[in-house]
Amino acid sequence: MPYDLTIVLNDIPGALAQVGESMGKAGINIEGYCSFSSAGKSYLHILVNEMDGVREALGEIDLEIDHQREVFTVDVDDRPGELGKVARFIADSGVNIDMVYMGTSTRLVLCAFDSEAARAAVDRYKASL
Repeated sequence: MPYDLTIVLNDIPGALAQVGESMGKAGINIEGYCSFSSAGKSYLHILVNEMDGVREALGEIDLEIDHQREVFTVDVDDRPGELGKVARFIADSGVNIDMVYMGTSTRLVLCAFDSEAARAAVDRYKASL
């Protein structure tokens, strides 16, 4: 089960490197990520497939998970319009996507409050291919 983790960092040089190094040292693969800065903080979202060792790796660098949630991924082709196709299937189901970013291997990482309905819409999208 994939998880999106939000980690709040100080917005300083090396903060992201420290997270990546700590996770790598612990053997944890980061499957996707995005971040944005605001008011001196950096809000890092990382995608991991399992939680084993994640808290410990972050604790070693005095960080913790601010927010954790189950997400789902959708394999998409790397061509124009793919995001629109997936998002349309979900929107037509009446589900609002509240966060999306790209993961490794051209996978969309999707978060929705009604994840069951969103997953059903994605299944319909996959069946349409």
